[in-house]
Amino acid sequence: MRYWLFKSEPSCFSIKDLANCTGHRNHWDGVRNYQARNMLRDDIKIGDHVFFYHSSCLVPGIVGTMEVVKAGYPDFTAWDPESEHFDPKSTPENPRWYMVDVRLIGQFERPFSLQAIKQNPKLQDMVIVRPGNRLSITPVTKEEWREVTRWCREY
Repeated sequence: MRYWLFKSEPSCFSIKDLANCTGHRNHWDGVRNYQARNMLRDDIKIGDHVFFYHSSCLVPGIVGTMEVVKAGYPDFTAWDPESEHFDPKSTPENPRWYMVDVRLIGQFERPFSLQAIKQNPKLQDMVIVRPGNRLSITPVTKEEWREVTRWCREY
């Protein structure tokens, strides 16, 4: 099993939106970065665990956990001209973008803020805190996963 962090703006898709989905499950679509696409297509597998991270909001941070329940497959929103994620260069025959399905494991009582992540010496190497990092999907080490989930059990 591997660990990941997926970012989403809560105004676009929040952890509460996922909680309201049937079976607390949904596809993670709309990723339009080739490096993140490659992770979705090649690296992220069923059973991997994921931090749900709210970005571009008042208190950015990790707000819960998810599990990957379907490995990478073509992102069909790229083929829909009505979708905000439409890409005319992506087709069913030659898909350019990929997505996975996730299931909510749990929501944290309060966000583990980006500020708190930066202040925790055990998390100083997380990809999310590296200068210039703008990826919406990043790997997380087992030690980082344990530190964040330990913190969340304490609060």
